[in-house]
Amino acid sequence: MSPLEAPDDRLLQAMKLVLLAALPGLLTLFWLYGWGVLINLMLAIVTALMVEATVLRLRRQPLQPTLSDGSALVSATLLAAALPPYCPWWLTVTAIASGLLFGKHVYGGVGRNPFNPAMLGFALVVVIFPQSMTHWPAHGLDLTASLQQVFGLGQTPDAWAQATVLDSLRINRSLTMDELFASNPAFGRFGGQGVEWVNLAFLAGGLFLLQRRIVGWHAPLGMLASLFTVSLLCWNGSGSDSQGSPLFHLLSGATMLGAFFIITEPVSGAKSALARLLFGAGVGLLTYLIRTWGGFPDGVAFAVLLMNLCVPALERFAAGRQVEVRP
Repeated sequence: MSPLEAPDDRLLQAMKLVLLAALPGLLTLFWLYGWGVLINLMLAIVTALMVEATVLRLRRQPLQPTLSDGSALVSATLLAAALPPYCPWWLTVTAIASGLLFGKHVYGGVGRNPFNPAMLGFALVVVIFPQSMTHWPAHGLDLTASLQQVFGLGQTPDAWAQATVLDSLRINRSLTMDELFASNPAFGRFGGQGVEWVNLAFLAGGLFLLQRRIVGWHAPLGMLASLFTVSLLCWNGSGSDSQGSPLFHLLSGATMLGAFFIITEPVSGAKSALARLLFGAGVGLLTYLIRTWGGFPDGVAFAVLLMNLCVPALERFAAGRQVEVRP
């Protein structure tokens, strides 16, 4: 049994370690974008706890241990990390509330959800409010300006927001990769400006979870290997029609957050080793396809949800393979 599937104290301890592992990535986001990250996080946590408490009251169930098992807190934290740091307050509230309600409680609560709640909430607000999800800040704001921006109390500074590196590459038609990296402030050394460090920070946290055996290696390896392989096969150098190098895709968007913190969620993910490996590989492939030819800023959330639908088929395939190899 995975620690994330265990009840009560083991589940709470596993959730604490997941939050600890996410801390380097969250601190890097705060370093890059400032107070908006912390405001998003606080809004997400408060909303998640309120939704959990309200649903439990409506079902006439005790608040404990469900409210303190850490699952809602982890979902809120991961979703807040994926949202633009200075998105309107109502967007964060909508994403968290819809993710928990339609991704978890409509199916009966923790342990029964077929979809990843955080990614379902993210996907819903991307589809409904695409404009608010496509622009990330070029720099952080002070606390007062951050509060004004998030709660709509002031005007947005000029030239403050910019398209993400993935959006910039997807709509590019004339510039070579070298020209994009030299002229577009969204591009860093290998991937997105600053987002490279965010991905490395979440990678460090993910390795910590692997070392503590909170998550297995199969799904992360499947996703990263698949994303690397397909981007390598489709990479045609630095021409204007290039879709980005393998390193670009590994260090841009929510790659490492998805690989170690999202697809390793055991309830909506695959259970057996082979199925988890195939699940991760499918997420990596779909992430690349959506990033390259889709109309959304990143493909991780939609890739995860689509592969959630495939879990029963993956488990049946894995079970069949195990039967075949028996002597």
